[in-house]
Amino acid sequence: MLDIAVLYNKYKFLGHEFLTWLWFTLENDPESLKDEEGMPVLLSVGNRIVLEVIRDESTVESVTIKGDNADLTEGIVAIRKGALVTEISLSYKKGDLGWTFTLKGENFNITGLKTPETPPVESGDETEGAVIDKLFLSREVVDLTGGLFRSFVRQRISETWKKETVPAIKRWLTA
Repeated sequence: MLDIAVLYNKYKFLGHEFLTWLWFTLENDPESLKDEEGMPVLLSVGNRIVLEVIRDESTVESVTIKGDNADLTEGIVAIRKGALVTEISLSYKKGDLGWTFTLKGENFNITGLKTPETPPVESGDETEGAVIDKLFLSREVVDLTGGLFRSFVRQRISETWKKETVPAIKRWLTA
C-alpha cells in the first residue's frame, strides 16, 4: 500500500494544473465558468498569484505577483518556462454579495476568506444564527471551488483537452 505522503506528492500537480487552467479561463473565456446550477460565475483574479517550477528534487523556483493592479506578464513568462500556478487570490460575486479568498492548488485549502457582511449580533440569542449565516456564506465558496474543479476534471479527461484547450493555452502564452 502506498504511503499517504507519496500519494499526496504524486497527485498535487493536478491542483496546480487546475489553478493554471482557472487563470487562463478567467483571462480568456470567463463566461464559460458556470456554477452547479449552470448559472454564470462572476469570478476574477484577485491581487496575488504564486507560481512554481520544479527544476529538480531539491530546486523549486517561485514567482509571486501581488498588487491590485499588478502586471501579470511575469506570470505568463514563468508558465512558458514550465511553472504552474500554486496559489491564486480570487474575487467572487453573486448578486449583491462578494467574497475574496485565496485557493491553494496542492491541497485545495481556502485561506484568507472574506465573506459578505452579516448583520451585527445584538444579543446572545442571535449568536447561533450569526454563526450559521457565516457557515452558509463560507460554504458558498467551498461549493464554488468544488464545482469549478469538477468542470476542470471533465474538460481535462475529454478529447477536447489536447485538441482545443492546450492549443488555446499555448496561444494565450505566446500572445
